[in-house]
Amino acid sequence: MNFVSGIILPMDLLDRLLKHDAWTTRQLLQLCIPLRDEQLDQEFDIGHRTLRATLTHLIYNMEAWSSLMEGVEIVTSDDCSIAGLINRLDVASARLSTTARSVADRDGWDDTWIDHLENPPKRRTFGGSIAHVITHSMHHRAQVLYMLRMLGVHNRPEGDVLSWEDAYSPPA
Repeated sequence: MNFVSGIILPMDLLDRLLKHDAWTTRQLLQLCIPLRDEQLDQEFDIGHRTLRATLTHLIYNMEAWSSLMEGVEIVTSDDCSIAGLINRLDVASARLSTTARSVADRDGWDDTWIDHLENPPKRRTFGGSIAHVITHSMHHRAQVLYMLRMLGVHNRPEGDVLSWEDAYSPPA
């Protein structure tokens, strides 16, 4: 194995994207810890209108799509406190990683599943669905960064994959 900036290699593109996704979302949640409820719920003319609603939506999306791809009931929580969202992120990102790794290991990117939330139900590929979740998160993180800037929060992460790679240190 090789090491780069504390990262154990080899790591494929999927690993990088999923780990970056969870890490960057966690960074944004941690920036929200000192914020008051009024700030978390302040309305902006973007996204889901508030930091709390946008972060909740982002994490719910990970929870829902993982469940849908696994063909099971959507497992989620109503806890929308920042601590609760961090816990939900831990569970959702681990579950999404497990689902995505299973797809990658069997080279099932083009395999399909039925999205029963659509009316009528719609057939989707695992590859397209996993890519959707990751890019969907990136889109909403950009909105969160904007809201944090409008609230005067400093030390916002750039949020790109190389920033994650520079900062990431796996547990010992």
